Amino acid sequence: MIQWFPGHMAKARREIEDNLKLVDIVFELIDARIPYSSKNPLINQILNQKPRLTLLTKASLADPHYTNLFIKDNPNCLEIDSITNLNIQKIVPYVKVVLKEKRERDKKRGMKPRAIRTMILGIPNVGKSTLINRLVGKKVARVGDKPGVTKARQWIRINKDLELLDMPGILWPKFEDKTVGIHLALTGAIKDEILSLEDLGDYLLTFLKDNYRANLEAVYKIDTSLDNFEIAKEIAKSRGIFGDDYLSRVMEVIINEFRSGKLGRITLDRYKNNG
Repeated sequence: MIQWFPGHMAKARREIEDNLKLVDIVFELIDARIPYSSKNPLINQILNQKPRLTLLTKASLADPHYTNLFIKDNPNCLEIDSITNLNIQKIVPYVKVVLKEKRERDKKRGMKPRAIRTMILGIPNVGKSTLINRLVGKKVARVGDKPGVTKARQWIRINKDLELLDMPGILWPKFEDKTVGIHLALTGAIKDEILSLEDLGDYLLTFLKDNYRANLEAVYKIDTSLDNFEIAKEIAKSRGIFGDDYLSRVMEVIINEFRSGKLGRITLDRYKNNG
């Protein structure tokens, strides 16, 4: 079991609960490569009946087969990619459809139409700031690959129809399933230091051999029947990585090439039928 709940995460949860009444709908961002591992169970508890649009981020890095299976099982879900601009322009129209009945009720009560207010939630490093910058069309939110870059609350006006409340990323107190922690570390949601690079790389190589063997062979030109240690040695040799710490350095290279998409479109979470 991996424990992970620093003080600022507890504070973030309280802030979200305090500000929920200010918004009409919540954008829940989850990583398309780990749609189950990055779906924070605390968010379900916090949101209760609040309308929600689930946005599968980094979709161009994920295996489309598993993305489609997830969308089929989850209503009000849209795959997006802030780097390639995939479906970004569909978000505001989608929100209007989800909130259509509520806005019509407000109109009948004589309430003046105003911009839809949304809160944007997700685990750290899931792509919140990048999405906001893409929606606005200029850099307004700080972007970084280190978890925990977005710290303070900020309202951001997207256009006349939509205002966003950006909130810090929150993780849940413990991962009962160690695999969830590994998947979060491999995608950069939790700091690499929490699990060793050697362990993460070993897990990733085994997973790729079992599920995406052709990707491994195409990128690294190696014999994938070798054990992981030998594969790492071969990759280190071909990349000119030597020294006592070569193993952790080559594992870091493999992890970074998975994260960047160089190894192809890969989904770590296997399909879970909700039925």
